Amino acid sequence: LTINPAAFRSRLLPLVVAAGHIADTELTKAAELDDDPLLSWSNTQTQAYAEGIPGAERLSYRTDEAGLLRAVLRCVATHGAARTLDVIAEGGAADTRVSSQYETPAPIAELMADLLARPGEAYPGCVFDPACGTGALLLAATLRGARTLAGQEIVPLVAAHAAARIAVAEKAARPQVVVGDSLREDAYPTLVADAVLCAPPYGQRDWGQEELAYDSRWRFGLPPKAESEFAWLQHCLAHLAPGGRAVLLLPPGCAARPSGRRIRAEMLRQGALRAIVALPVGAAQPLHIGLQLWVLERPVDHPPRSASPSPTLSPSPFPSAASGSAARPATVLLVDAFVPDGPQVTGVQRLGDVTGRRPAPEWSAYRRVVLDAWREFARDPEAFAPIPGTARAVPIVDLLDEAVDLTPARHVRAAPMPARPGELAEVAHELRDRLRETATTLVSLSSGPDWPSAGTTARSWRTVSVADLLRGDALTLLRVATSARGTSPGWRGTGAGYEDTSGDDPLRTLTVRDVVSRRPASGGAADAPPGEKIVIREGDVILPETRHAGTAAGAGGGAGLGAGAGIGAGAARVADANDAGHLLGRHLVLLRPDPNRLDPWFLAGFLAAEDNVRAASSGTTVVRVDPRKLRVPLLPLADQRRYGEAFRQLNAVRTAADLAQRLAAETIRTLATGLTGGALLPPP
Repeated sequence: LTINPAAFRSRLLPLVVAAGHIADTELTKAAELDDDPLLSWSNTQTQAYAEGIPGAERLSYRTDEAGLLRAVLRCVATHGAARTLDVIAEGGAADTRVSSQYETPAPIAELMADLLARPGEAYPGCVFDPACGTGALLLAATLRGARTLAGQEIVPLVAAHAAARIAVAEKAARPQVVVGDSLREDAYPTLVADAVLCAPPYGQRDWGQEELAYDSRWRFGLPPKAESEFAWLQHCLAHLAPGGRAVLLLPPGCAARPSGRRIRAEMLRQGALRAIVALPVGAAQPLHIGLQLWVLERPVDHPPRSASPSPTLSPSPFPSAASGSAARPATVLLVDAFVPDGPQVTGVQRLGDVTGRRPAPEWSAYRRVVLDAWREFARDPEAFAPIPGTARAVPIVDLLDEAVDLTPARHVRAAPMPARPGELAEVAHELRDRLRETATTLVSLSSGPDWPSAGTTARSWRTVSVADLLRGDALTLLRVATSARGTSPGWRGTGAGYEDTSGDDPLRTLTVRDVVSRRPASGGAADAPPGEKIVIREGDVILPETRHAGTAAGAGGGAGLGAGAGIGAGAARVADANDAGHLLGRHLVLLRPDPNRLDPWFLAGFLAAEDNVRAASSGTTVVRVDPRKLRVPLLPLADQRRYGEAFRQLNAVRTAADLAQRLAAETIRTLATGLTGGALLPPP
């Protein structure tokens, strides 16, 4: 379904929403109608939904659109309304791209929506997003219980998509999304919301500073021309009821740039800033920086911009936010749970990419750390116990220095470690014991008989390509389809909120990152492509389809197998009992050998050889490997098993070496932290 121009796409949205409420069988019948009956049916069905979608008011379909309407109805009947909206949005991506404005990934939207919740209280009934984009944040709030949603978006087609997206996902929600520039032309001047979620555009110089210099929203000071984020931040606070909470996704410069120092200081003095959470680099676009979540609360002694509900919303009025204490807070929670130094043996693991539809398992751990810290702090800020290296309640008076630098890492990482010396000594002792055991295992695996020379000349073989083995039924090649795409971020959920299966679902998906990093399958079931699933069996040989130039160096020589270690330029994995039963992910090739003709370890060892991979590769920056061009020697099965056992031994050495490296890094970090923090003394 290809839809152009943008006018067609916006006109189709009410039909998609209406079709999402109709049975698939009825949609199929409607698609078979002649043109005139189809137009009449479509116009009737969309009347109830067109008014809620910007640009679709008083909509009436024309005769020349009948073919397009049929395609939409069949798409909804086959793939669902959410997927159909995805197709329409993809077609208009080029028309709606706005500088410095990105779709909020579903895991980030979930976390932001969860930060609005108050234990023991109902979820905020009215949630506002003044830069709603395609509605990811409003949708996350809807799935947690918000029922009155107000949004504003400057791009008309994006605003229409947001309204349609929410209407499809949650029938009980009452979204109202309007088109316009929120800072210059606030569509909700009298709105008093329970809560605000916002991921505003950043770095905008032309946000209207001169014409808005005397606007009543700037309670903490006029935002500098280069600091549009502080205009959005104060705009959000202006729409909160006293005691209401807002969560914004902001670039890290907001916490440290000198130009914003005065506003940061005033926010601290008035008690509006409650927490800043540092997100990992790559968690959301732009991927090269680590964004931050700012949690704000409107001081109770600040009157809202208007005490009356917005006359533009129906039904009304908005409920008032929960009342809070008039006492000014004395501390701000700063969280920096991301560990940038790579995998660790204990604590929060290195985070994977969360820009996709489902977070990596490490994101679930990170999310729990952030939410647990915030809930504990919100319960009693004065009694919050610091989490070493992760979270700390910093006194506001300590933050009001010359720089007013609120970067979490500066205060969390630099804080003295309050660990008890005895406990830290026990941890260090346990780590050293594990390191010694692993080193002993590594030495044991590295010992044994010498590997003999092949003689005066290297041994050579007749070789055969994988393509020939496939034709001879000695191998089966499997790969998942990558053209189909699943539902949009944030669409999979339950009435009580998003369904998080990453922690308890035994079915995992093996990803390219898992193969290259030599780790167990880590993807959730939703990370597997839609359609037919490929279940991994023990003995399968798995290879990445692509590799990036420049990553092969240092990947490890020899045969890094089984756990997916690089062999110079290649990588291979022999599936074991732990992999069996899980799903094959995207951009991976699975070769299933006939055990009576091919040994899997032998196959993997030769397939991943550097020269072999290079000969089967094409491309420059992103190198694609054609598995059919890879070659293996023609050897009797007995000889294959001898070579396979050798490759298996090399894999065991690599696995032990990896574990020893991680344990060594964690042991050194723990001992050094204990020494510099005063909890440990130098050995005699």
